[in-house]
Amino acid sequence: MPSYTEENYLKAIYKLAEAQPGSEVSTNSVAEVLRTRAASVTDMLRRLGEKGLLHYTRYRGVTLTAEGRRLALLTIRKHRLWEVFLVQQLGFTWDEVHDVAEQMEHIDSDLLVQRLDEFLGYPQLDPHGDPIPTAEGVLHRPQHRLLADLRPGDQGIVVAVKNTSVPFLQYLDKVGLNLGTHIEVLDKIVFDNSFEIRINKAKEHLLSAEVSRNLYITG
Repeated sequence: MPSYTEENYLKAIYKLAEAQPGSEVSTNSVAEVLRTRAASVTDMLRRLGEKGLLHYTRYRGVTLTAEGRRLALLTIRKHRLWEVFLVQQLGFTWDEVHDVAEQMEHIDSDLLVQRLDEFLGYPQLDPHGDPIPTAEGVLHRPQHRLLADLRPGDQGIVVAVKNTSVPFLQYLDKVGLNLGTHIEVLDKIVFDNSFEIRINKAKEHLLSAEVSRNLYITG
């Protein structure tokens, strides 16, 4: 099994690759996400390459091998299962779980993860609406679209958030935009691409373009 640090690298590279499909992940991007020096990143990438977990080409970037991707997804699986546990069983809110789950995701016990999944009833989504990878490292992506892509008259249910930062989640709580909330688009303001919406067929609210780019809707 990879070490604590190696798991963090694999997970970071996987997420960066997902954000920019079809291109290699740069060393500087990895350094920025992990808040470390580029020289340190280069050393770790070489080590992971020697273990067959990624392909690294100097001055070009890095891509995960099939095994590296599988291990990254298993780390993400543990993280998201622990988030579900923290919310459902310990009363954490969705803006409190990330840092705790970051620590718990590195527990090395396949049996524990199996029992955790069973105890939780085999959840498919975490508290932020992100899909939970299977035990085989397979990720099934649900079909949904960003609020920013909707037009006046469209409506649907909030099913996930793209931005999981604490300030953003707390903002959503404040305005009542949680998972399961019904949204109807009343108007899109051409000047700044903000949205006039109706929440749960009652309260009307104005959302910025930035918020609309970080809410996933289905229906």
